[in-house]
Amino acid sequence: MFDPILDQVRHLPPLVRFCIMMLIFFTVPPLCRRVRLPAVVGLLGAGLVIGPFCLGVAPKHGEAVEFIAELGKLLLMFFAGLEIDLIQFNASRNRSVGFGLLTFGVPLAAGMGVGFAAGYPLIGALLIGSLLASHTLIAYPIVDKLGKLGNEAVTVAIGATVFTDVAALLVLAVCIPIHASGFSPNQFVIQLLELAVYVPAVLLGLGWVSRKLFALKPAKEGQFALLLLVVALAAVAAEAINLEGIIGAFLAGLAVNSATRDCEAKHELEFLGNHLFIPTFFLTIGFLIDVNTFARTLVEHFWLVAGIVGGLIGSKFLAAEVARRMYGYTWHEGLTMWSLSLPQVAATLAAALVAYNTKNAADERLIGEPVLNSVIVLLVVTSVLGPILTERYAKQLPDAPISQLAPAQPVAIPVDEHHALV
Repeated sequence: MFDPILDQVRHLPPLVRFCIMMLIFFTVPPLCRRVRLPAVVGLLGAGLVIGPFCLGVAPKHGEAVEFIAELGKLLLMFFAGLEIDLIQFNASRNRSVGFGLLTFGVPLAAGMGVGFAAGYPLIGALLIGSLLASHTLIAYPIVDKLGKLGNEAVTVAIGATVFTDVAALLVLAVCIPIHASGFSPNQFVIQLLELAVYVPAVLLGLGWVSRKLFALKPAKEGQFALLLLVVALAAVAAEAINLEGIIGAFLAGLAVNSATRDCEAKHELEFLGNHLFIPTFFLTIGFLIDVNTFARTLVEHFWLVAGIVGGLIGSKFLAAEVARRMYGYTWHEGLTMWSLSLPQVAATLAAALVAYNTKNAADERLIGEPVLNSVIVLLVVTSVLGPILTERYAKQLPDAPISQLAPAQPVAIPVDEHHALV
């Protein structure tokens, strides 16, 4: 009965498909905000509905859409590096690194345990662990609104983001080439040497060049082009040494972080990225979700899903509790650190997709579809649970200023849910 209608839907003109995409971008994020869900969750759902496994409005491999989505993925990671407040990180550097080590290492170990239990080899298990090791500060606006940014525990949790983001991406950078071409001691040493050259070259070299160019105060359109050029160069250079482009984009964001503080074009790029390129990226991830396979994953791989979600929640709590005892924080300060480090949203999903698309010579993926589906469940659970717990526990925090630390600077993390951190 519905076959003729579905057949017509699957052969809509490109401009009609574009209209449908814009309608989704116009309606879905506001609806998500009304029900207190990150917009990424709604966009994934919309992508599922119009994707090839459901209505078939959008093809699975549309060339134009894939290019926009690829650029959106790069901009997502570029903005993540761009918006990290390095001044605030330096204000609580030692304790932030300490908590960063804990909230990275404990979930990494938990994720590796889940990976080994699911039958993955060392590289696959390590990659699964890295997906749990970072965190996304989507609850930042809550502590900002409550006036708790002066609390040391909050500052430490925010500063730890720098460490966990970089460390998780470096694990990804090592795992992907090893899986794709196999482990070779010589190749591994070469990869480490390339990383040792590439990372400083982007952070220091590209950062120095961009500061010099921005100091010339080019016109707004010149600044806009320069920002895109920086992202593209860092991504291309990363791919040239067998790294993923998202790693280069993130490092590029860190490199130009201070140079773009007063850059007019930065806001235009953020606007365009947050409302076109990045939403398109999330929408195309929805295209990959087969409802039947997703449901079967929840049933047949229940313990994998439970292990990943439960492992993340438990390990992040353990890391926050150890840090609380080390630094002498109150119970509610420890719980706030835990809730801030819970959400795994945009960059976790981007890294999981990269790992899923990475195959070796035997055509085996680095992580399978059950893990990718489990990460999507993790995204939904933690993006809802984290902000709810943050609002509950942060209200109990004292308003005292940070002791023995420089005053906290405002962190430029936007409320816009497309613009989530790693």
